[in-house]
Amino acid sequence: MLWRVRTTLPDRPGALALLAEQCGLAEINILGLQIFPGVEAVTDELVLRAPDEWGPERLAALVEASGGTAVRVLPCTEAALSDQPTRYVQAARAIVERPMSFPEVVARLFDAESEPASEAGDPADVMELTVGDVQVQIRRATAFTATEHARGSAIAGLVSDVLARAPREAPRPTDGRPSYVVSGERVSAVVDGVAVGVATLAPPSADASRPLTIDVDPGWRRRGIGTRLLLDAGRLAQQLGADEVVLATGSDNSAVLPMVLAAGLRGRIRMAGGELTVRVPVRDLRPLRA
Repeated sequence: MLWRVRTTLPDRPGALALLAEQCGLAEINILGLQIFPGVEAVTDELVLRAPDEWGPERLAALVEASGGTAVRVLPCTEAALSDQPTRYVQAARAIVERPMSFPEVVARLFDAESEPASEAGDPADVMELTVGDVQVQIRRATAFTATEHARGSAIAGLVSDVLARAPREAPRPTDGRPSYVVSGERVSAVVDGVAVGVATLAPPSADASRPLTIDVDPGWRRRGIGTRLLLDAGRLAQQLGADEVVLATGSDNSAVLPMVLAAGLRGRIRMAGGELTVRVPVRDLRPLRA
């Protein structure tokens, strides 16, 4: 059976050799190894093939007896043996092709989750990455190393560059410019008496946030209407006492992240399953113009 083992070893000659010797004596084969250097200790991640009678507790005891601390043992598949530089290149290609897949891809890259912490508060380490002004968090039970933080920041920087360099579609000729009308808890973009875009606030949640939906007619997209609706709806929500608005959409919606960035707003983005959620603070926005 294959196991992924992560442990911290003292940074001294022979520390890894002792662990390898103990694995050999136990007929455990080391198939893969990643090394994350530190100042006084080194974090090693090994992929081991152990006899069937070996379980996680027994493996952890062997590693600890060899000088390892902070040992974590998890079962894995042969996918754990894939070449790490290749994995990063493939992840970068996937993100460049679809920047909105960033949370999902980077979580998979670091064997983490892009879902928020459960209410039970299970122990986990969090890596927070910034794309433009949008924060993305991934989490896992095993602590992220400084090397992994650096790799994550590099991937996030790649996405920021891709979004910044993406050509923006020039506005197409229109019969008129939208006017923005507030009615109750809704903001509409109206052209010649017809609504071409609508932002609607749902009733407040228990955490003082307001769920927000934005719908723009396909013929009027890529003209900044969604961005203006997001800003005006955020200001309206702030006037109504909300601290933030929450947009929920499908994970394949590639327009959400550019829209939030174009609005100059800070947000926190999470992807869980097929749903993408963006939380945008609104308490510091200027009041909505009458």
